Amino acid sequence: MSLKDKIGEDIKTAMKAKDKIRLQTVRGIKKAILDKEVEVRPKGQDSLTPEQEIELLSQQAKQRRDSIEQFTDAGRDDLADKESQELAIIETYLPEQVSDSELEAIIDAIVIDSGATSLKDLGKVMGPAMQKLKGKADGKKIQALVKSKLS
Repeated sequence: MSLKDKIGEDIKTAMKAKDKIRLQTVRGIKKAILDKEVEVRPKGQDSLTPEQEIELLSQQAKQRRDSIEQFTDAGRDDLADKESQELAIIETYLPEQVSDSELEAIIDAIVIDSGATSLKDLGKVMGPAMQKLKGKADGKKIQALVKSKLS
């Protein structure tokens, strides 16, 4: 079942359960998918690839994390709670996140493979790390870990 089909089913389920937050979030994801499909049509694609779906969901999750941070800083806990609920729903569609120990092991392997020794080599490590961990770990977390390993 494609992500688009799963989202359609989840919209029906949320409507029947009268779950407003889930319904609003899932409809937002569906809208983002449809917008992205319109964007890739001129390139000859009818639908999104699984990689594009993960990228889209990762962007949605990142937006929610940034919003939570900003709302918390502004003292708007009510809005931060709403964004947290939406983030939890979006994360159910993303691949399982890697644990901190797995993340560290993957980064260590990439650092060794690339021969990186200092912060000047950050790009040598970040490119392969982001490609390997796309959708499985937060980019800020990856960057912080890579910087700590190279400094």
